Amino acid sequence: MTPRRALLAAPALLAVPARAQPAWPAERPIEVVVPFPPGGGVDIMTRAVLPFVQAQLPGARFVVNNRGGAGGQVGNEATANAAPDGYSIGAVSLPGFIAIPIERQVRYRPSEMTLIANVVDDPCALFVRADSPWRTLADMVAAARARPDTVTYGTTGIGSDDHIMMVGFEALTGTRFSHVPFTGMSQMFPQLLGGNIDLGAMNVSEALPLVREGRIRGLGQAGAERWSQMTGVPTFREQGHDVVASASRGFAGPGGLPAPIVQRLEAAFAAALTSPEFAREAERLALPLKPLTGAAYRRFVLDQETALRRLWETRPWRERG
Repeated sequence: MTPRRALLAAPALLAVPARAQPAWPAERPIEVVVPFPPGGGVDIMTRAVLPFVQAQLPGARFVVNNRGGAGGQVGNEATANAAPDGYSIGAVSLPGFIAIPIERQVRYRPSEMTLIANVVDDPCALFVRADSPWRTLADMVAAARARPDTVTYGTTGIGSDDHIMMVGFEALTGTRFSHVPFTGMSQMFPQLLGGNIDLGAMNVSEALPLVREGRIRGLGQAGAERWSQMTGVPTFREQGHDVVASASRGFAGPGGLPAPIVQRLEAAFAAALTSPEFAREAERLALPLKPLTGAAYRRFVLDQETALRRLWETRPWRERG
């Protein structure tokens, strides 16, 4: 090609349009970090709601990555420190999500993250064996006052939602119980059913199968109102104790997510959480729902953080470092 022909050809080459890059969220799968092993309450919630959210985001593909460790710290840090491009978000569970940074040094702060949506609010509750003489919280409190530090209760670990609930309950009632932490419900249930501990502190959804089988009985649930699938168990407030506590499970992303991506995520979650199809699936899975998105969810998280810091100052739930 002569120099003149080369010059004439150059504009034609420059005119070839560049191949357009796919816009979010179609470029690649969105990783959703679950900070606990498969099969737990957070994992079940995540896998239940994501198909409904995905249907609201054309082109989106969600991939769940279970990254358990340190009570949720490992996964929470992975979410907080991911690139703020919309391709990595994480499931979170309160109060652990906010309790961990209060009790030890970690690589994330909830207030600096993008708080997207809450899905589940699973009230804490107290249960006894079906043959226990205790019928109410008053019976339990009377036993604890008569025998301080001897009435035993089991939870799924130090700093768990149920443990923190009991720390607050002790402060409110002036009682002292004996805490027996387990590594999971599968370890605690046999001890409760075998009579080796007096009480099981757990979420209502976890206890529901054994309640329906008549093997355990609820003394009180710490929801603001009775859960629709456990209406026979009165709330703490109904029994004169102003205690509201739960495991709230939702989603967050790293700080600095672009506003258009945040808006689309919030809208997708809002639509999914109000769909009749998801409501039916949540009922089937016994998921107590509390849909919150955007600013409302942020207020919910930060209000809980404030209350938890106050409790930590007066009744720390683990030894201070």
